[in-house]
Amino acid sequence: MTDTGTEQAQTSQTVRERAYSWSDPMETAGIAAGLSGMEFFEAMAKGLVPPPPILNTLDFDGVSFEEGRVEFRLTPKEFHYNPIGSVHGGVFATLLDSACGCAVHTRLPVGVFYTSLDLSVKFLRPVSVATGTITAVGSVVHLGRRTALAEARLLDAAGKVCATATSSCLIMRPGD
Repeated sequence: MTDTGTEQAQTSQTVRERAYSWSDPMETAGIAAGLSGMEFFEAMAKGLVPPPPILNTLDFDGVSFEEGRVEFRLTPKEFHYNPIGSVHGGVFATLLDSACGCAVHTRLPVGVFYTSLDLSVKFLRPVSVATGTITAVGSVVHLGRRTALAEARLLDAAGKVCATATSSCLIMRPGD
């Protein structure tokens, strides 16, 4: 005995494909080591430094970079979906983590780096292709010698908040 519903679901699936490319992330990291955070993001915005692979993987863009504040934009597509037909929470988390971390990075001098210590995300509303473009806005709340705190909001085109996040970052200085 077979499950007709399952057979129909399996045979009616249309395969979709996606291809993309990226630059060597270690070359980009080498460039970043010789620039302040703001210099790095300015060079990336001008196309002098390739974006990190995650931007191409999830198909989002760096929109603006100011000292202590960044924006990333994503237009939801099917490949962002979870099994229930909306954008996967991991996509939200990645956008928000990028916005928090990069906001901190814009405040760092040459040779100083960061890594995320934690990320707390609150999902407030679903996002789908019909939602249209969403924007992650990240800003630095506190920058200390060893740690930083940043926050980010994920907004739809109407300015409604879809998700929020806070992140603590470890600041790594030469000689530490």
